[in-house]
Amino acid sequence: MSDTLNINNSVVDLVKGDYTDMEIESIVYYAQNDLKLGSGFGNAISMRGGPSIQDELNKFGEAETTDVVVTAGGELKTRHILHAVGPKFQEEYLSDKLKKTIHNCLKKAEEKGIKTIAFPPMGCGFYGVALEVSADIMFKTFEEYLSGDTSIEKIVICLNDNREFIPFHERLNKNS
Repeated sequence: MSDTLNINNSVVDLVKGDYTDMEIESIVYYAQNDLKLGSGFGNAISMRGGPSIQDELNKFGEAETTDVVVTAGGELKTRHILHAVGPKFQEEYLSDKLKKTIHNCLKKAEEKGIKTIAFPPMGCGFYGVALEVSADIMFKTFEEYLSGDTSIEKIVICLNDNREFIPFHERLNKNS
């Protein structure tokens, strides 16, 4: 059983921890349409990263579902934050929208020259997407995207605890 998946010239790693404390080039935040840093990881980003992140977000106004906007990482250990507005639980066409949101994160990262990116379990937690559903969509999207011509070198899926880690670990090892 592995915690790493090699796809083409890229690597997808599973790690347990708090991605707001990671030393990595970029992180993805599952944002709200109003781009306000709310509770949970939004609060951690705001508290640890400082007010400059929200100030930068305020310039964008609002974003539609599947949109991704990029800000600096403020005082966090990351240089960039990709604020991805994904679908909410039981939203119509949830799987397609979540896949497009993840794809747009990777595309936006490449546009910005980003080579390493950390994702949370997309849509889980506050937005209610089941861990197994998130894992399946994330891996399918990564496999498709990274199989093409890409400059993305490494994707880290950062999971808080065993409850999150186990479904992602099981899905990763279906590929091995």
